[in-house]
Amino acid sequence: MHAIDLPLSAIRKLLDGASVSSLDLAEACIARSQACRDLNVWVSFDPEALRKEARDADSRLAAGERLPLLGIPIALKDNIEAAGMACGAGTASLSGKKPNADAELVARLRAAGAVIAGKVGMHELAFGITNNNAVTGAVKNPWDRTRIPGGSSGGSGAVVGARIVPASIGTDTGGSVRVPAALCGVSGFRPTVGRVSAQGIAPISLTRDTAGPLAYTVADCTLLDEVMTGAKSGPMKVALKGLRLGVPRLPFWNDLEPELEQVAESALDALRQVGIELVDVDMPALSELSASVSLPVALFEFVRDMREYLEVRGRGVTLEEMIAAVGSPDVRGAVGTLLTGGSIPEDVYESALQARRQMQALYKRTFELHRIEALVFPTTPRVAAFIGEDETVDLNGTQQPTFGTFIRNTDPGSNASLPGATIPLGLANNLPVGLALDGPIDSDRRLLAIAEAVQSALPPAAQLETPN
Repeated sequence: MHAIDLPLSAIRKLLDGASVSSLDLAEACIARSQACRDLNVWVSFDPEALRKEARDADSRLAAGERLPLLGIPIALKDNIEAAGMACGAGTASLSGKKPNADAELVARLRAAGAVIAGKVGMHELAFGITNNNAVTGAVKNPWDRTRIPGGSSGGSGAVVGARIVPASIGTDTGGSVRVPAALCGVSGFRPTVGRVSAQGIAPISLTRDTAGPLAYTVADCTLLDEVMTGAKSGPMKVALKGLRLGVPRLPFWNDLEPELEQVAESALDALRQVGIELVDVDMPALSELSASVSLPVALFEFVRDMREYLEVRGRGVTLEEMIAAVGSPDVRGAVGTLLTGGSIPEDVYESALQARRQMQALYKRTFELHRIEALVFPTTPRVAAFIGEDETVDLNGTQQPTFGTFIRNTDPGSNASLPGATIPLGLANNLPVGLALDGPIDSDRRLLAIAEAVQSALPPAAQLETPN
């Protein structure tokens, strides 16, 4: 095992104690990138630039400087701006264009000493869940090269799942951090919307978008959340005995792949054994409300928010030119007519925002009525699909829409702006399974502490090993 396989806290101790160098980590990242080049995780990766940054970090460490992420390589999704690195958002019209400034969250990462290893692949314009991108190519799942890594932050999931870097940053509109984390066997966290700055990130919908970390453990995600937000609340511990979690049988536990369901139910058994109180709750109105919010808000705000981003950040392309150059058929189908008569009417958008407020009220009532601190459920209803299953996928013998299937359990909380975490459980059919936790709005630090406690309560067999 190399140091790059360890959690961030362990890497920090090794770096501070001079037992490993940042250059050692960089060389491991470069070697693994070469060995795993068939995964197609990188869209922008410069080994010599990485070595230079690592040597600079080692000089700072030798001089006695100590920072939370000093010397640790971290990957960024291709829609997050980093000065001097191309920021293509997975689309041709932005490919190769290098911003002059960092996104605010990248500036925070650099201020904490992070070494930005490169930019990783994503579904084109973040409008999809497979990461089968006609412009940059399909990113592959490190557990099975014939499978998708999830999306839209597929490169962010695969690069950590393959142990090329110990952490990455993705973005999440309807599940785009948590789904890749689950399918690639790592931890992921979606903050409450607004907790992390959206400045310098190519958007879909500012009502729904947020950046979030992917890493080996929830504790790693907590550290990254502290850096990305500037939160200084200190460690928070959660007593497992008496902790009340809701199990939303409808709709989240309905129609699951049998092997995945068995793994998830075994995890619930493990949580009961350590004294966690699991309370069955039903939210039958949630799915209909969520459907009323999801695409209407995303498609209406994409036109407004992406146009503003392109103009304010000086990306050198108009929204019309960007949409005309979209290469992926599914994305072209989603956005291709938004400027030519296929836009979302404003009254439909206003109705969607009203449904969103109703969703938030429903979640609030559910948490309060049942006296629960979080909801727990499988992150996805099935394991990773095969690459190429872009339109439909099998779920228990029925062909279902691929996009809707994989975001079914993550999209509702996203639409209500809830924070959400995912924890790797184990394998079903030799592919990773994730367990999700959604908490009340602005309960981010408490939810992370709960997720960390839940992760620690799972038996060792439930923790994923490094994939081949």
